[in-house]
Amino acid sequence: MFFQLIVSGIAIGATYALMALAMVIIYKTSEVLNFAQGDMAMLSAFVAFTLLTENNLGFPAAFALALAFAFALGAFLEFAFLRRAKEPNVLGLIIITLGLEMILYGLASWKWGSDQKDFPFPVSDFDTHELGAVVISDLNLVTLAVALSLMLLLFLFFRYTKAGVAMKATQQNEMAARLMGIRVNRILMLTWGISSVVGAAAAFMIAPVDTLDPNLMWTPQLKGFSAAVLGGMTSLVGAVGGGFLLGVIENLFGGYVSVEFKSVVAFAVIVVILCLRPSGLFARHYVRKV
Repeated sequence: MFFQLIVSGIAIGATYALMALAMVIIYKTSEVLNFAQGDMAMLSAFVAFTLLTENNLGFPAAFALALAFAFALGAFLEFAFLRRAKEPNVLGLIIITLGLEMILYGLASWKWGSDQKDFPFPVSDFDTHELGAVVISDLNLVTLAVALSLMLLLFLFFRYTKAGVAMKATQQNEMAARLMGIRVNRILMLTWGISSVVGAAAAFMIAPVDTLDPNLMWTPQLKGFSAAVLGGMTSLVGAVGGGFLLGVIENLFGGYVSVEFKSVVAFAVIVVILCLRPSGLFARHYVRKV
């Protein structure tokens, strides 16, 4: 049972890690917590659902177009709302993301309704493989593969591309980046676009297990935020580690303590980590001297 809980926790932790990554990418660049992240992902999942069911597109084409929509949505929201804020401060920008969350939620409810829908997916959660005493489904394997592939692509992007280096420079010092000729506004737009794509990928993996409705990403966003706090809001590696760790801890708690209170674990993690180590487990802790 122990090893089964560990494997299942790693699988669900992969989606938490993706949501944490999506939030940390934006936070590292602008110090803004994007609370519209989940609804951006949910809207992208609905677009994929429409392309699959109403337009009869194949899965590769539908998912590719939905990811393109996710990127455009993220870039548009940054350009149309965040950038237009007069005399912006971090708190004001966070409030704007909360407003965007409500707008996107209302848009999805108006267009697709509140009825729960089955999300068609080529891989089933019921097709399983036995590895000794551990059982893992095809969907879990695909989720892990997608999550690890995206993480690798992000690492290569930040390490070896000019845009990735520009994003890291903007994260470290926005004013210095501007003086060095980096177009910071474009970098911020790119950041939101990439973050939206990562969140959408998480939604595509969650929707086949859950039912598709406007509330699809409410809980995963909170778990992703908890994972980011656990690993460190300024560390991409920490966000990944926090996601997997949270998934395992949550599963072990549900297996050995209480399934009913399983969802409480994420909130307990936020409280404990913020009290004991506000920078997170994997991020550097800086002490400001006055």
